[in-house]
Amino acid sequence: MKAGLILLLVAGFAAAGEIPLAERRSGAEFMSRETRAMQEDEITGPAVLWLLDGEALWGKLGCASCHGDAKATMKGVAARYPALVDGKLVTLEQQIRHKAPQLAFESRDLLALEAYVARQSRGVPVSVEVSGRTQPFLDRGKDFFNRRQGQLNLACAQCHDDSWGKKLAGNPIPQAHPTGYPIYRLEWQTVGSLTRRFRNCLTGMRAELLPHGARELVELELYLMWRARGMPMEAPGVRP
Repeated sequence: MKAGLILLLVAGFAAAGEIPLAERRSGAEFMSRETRAMQEDEITGPAVLWLLDGEALWGKLGCASCHGDAKATMKGVAARYPALVDGKLVTLEQQIRHKAPQLAFESRDLLALEAYVARQSRGVPVSVEVSGRTQPFLDRGKDFFNRRQGQLNLACAQCHDDSWGKKLAGNPIPQAHPTGYPIYRLEWQTVGSLTRRFRNCLTGMRAELLPHGARELVELELYLMWRARGMPMEAPGVRP
């Protein structure tokens, strides 16, 4: 992203504040008809090869020996992550790596397996845990979303709360609901994780580039999933 373009965009909009629940919309609703059609096409859509690889890995890595048929046992799982596991907040990606640590972050195999697991929750409403146990993580995630940072002094909220529906570099600005991740981006020509998208945004903001698994990014993911509560999962999604 060009710094001047971002600054011009931000300067042009008054602060609108957090989006009311009734006005929250899936990122797919901001996409073209052609992009939405690719997301719905599970026969020749761009993410289908990752789904097939993920199904093969489910058997190859022995996941079925504990979890059985993913189509039954994994239904709704992705809609509940990030979640507390042994007192630690983890994403679905991290939980899969805990069981298969040989799969590197952003590797094709990890993304394929995560996409396959997440696919079983397509259509299931997002419902992350909100309790006294998770509230501190949620609060910190919200703080990160609203905090100005980086050389451009920008916050996530300035695009995704205040300027959604407008365009940046020719693409529509969505509301940052992560219901389609892992996602196939035409820009990437591959499936990528939500963390990859976060890191793209941090780069554009000229902010500190946090690593995969960073506490701040896990908490941000929890906050964004909480914002998307009640929305149906769409993974793997397709975006420009």
